[in-house]
Amino acid sequence: MSANFTFRLPTVVHFGSGAAEALVDRVKEYGGSKVLVVSDQGVKKAGLLEQVLGRIGQAGLPVAVFDDVEPDPGLETIMCGAAICTAARCDLIVALGGGSPMDTAKGIRVAVENGGHIREYGGVGKVPRPAAMPLICVPTTAGTGSEVTAFAVLSDWERNIKVTFASPYLAATAAIVDPLLTVSAPPQVTAASGMDALAHSIEAYVSTAAQPPSDALALRAIALIADALRPAVANGKNLEARHDMALGSLLSGMAFNNGLLGITHSLGAAVSGHAHVSHGMAISALLPYVMDYNLPACLERYRDIAAAMRARVDGLTLRDAAKASVRMVQELVVDTDLPANLSALGIGEDLLPAIAEGAMTHGMVRVNPRIPTAVEMMGILKGAL
Repeated sequence: MSANFTFRLPTVVHFGSGAAEALVDRVKEYGGSKVLVVSDQGVKKAGLLEQVLGRIGQAGLPVAVFDDVEPDPGLETIMCGAAICTAARCDLIVALGGGSPMDTAKGIRVAVENGGHIREYGGVGKVPRPAAMPLICVPTTAGTGSEVTAFAVLSDWERNIKVTFASPYLAATAAIVDPLLTVSAPPQVTAASGMDALAHSIEAYVSTAAQPPSDALALRAIALIADALRPAVANGKNLEARHDMALGSLLSGMAFNNGLLGITHSLGAAVSGHAHVSHGMAISALLPYVMDYNLPACLERYRDIAAAMRARVDGLTLRDAAKASVRMVQELVVDTDLPANLSALGIGEDLLPAIAEGAMTHGMVRVNPRIPTAVEMMGILKGAL
């Protein structure tokens, strides 16, 4: 961890139960006169899209809707949304949903304001200028943290890869995080998104780009998620658990926006690209195996993670205390009925070379606490079968 750091959080955050009721106030605050709402069919079926459209309509604001966002949205989805935004002459975007609608909205804004195909802006620092159009993110799951990050992950299905877009100009103008909006998320979505949030905070804490503010956020997020994920999955109407999961996801997003991630997400992106499985499911199947691989590089930090997850570490050797963090994550995966390995996702050994190759090219490899060789990356994947 470097003694020098730069901490970024350009997004204004409004958090709390009922916070979404002030959405129209936020739209007016940022000068929106015609709104594009970006969402998906799951949010629509849950009735949340209708609620938001009703609030905007009652305020007399014209609105266009793009609700065809699929899981792991493709680049062409971005271009479809951008065409709707341009044709309707929208001047503010509201993203309502999980990571897919939020990342799609980020991509739409880039394409509308900068022209060309969204593919041109994939990678690090390729968005050329700050956004003029306000973007308000309203998450309906507790997991991705996309509402407060400068990243978007989109799928290039022509090449079977997931492309990370990274730029401070991607960050939302404002985030409205209302735990009540997550109550309708089904158990499997709650579990998978929650495990993704846990992985964000764990990877940010052990990253070589970690810094004091991201450390504090990550450890608090780990503690919240470790306590709240099981009850949130077991009973989606448990408002205390929903509150803590929403807060934990938000804090983990703040943490990894600055501390970055590691090879769980490098591998997860490659798995999703080649096997077309959901991101959260891929992360749950990989996280314990990556933690076990990383362990020798930062035993003290994994001991901290174990303590944050309420493992008993007093009297244990440093290595045993660190190993307890892996066990705690494995137990959480089992208790929330998530896939415990790649085989449970239907992934066979034949896909592993392509997944390993894709992961080795991912930018987060460079801040992983232990830099893997191609052989070691394959070893992690084989162990995770």
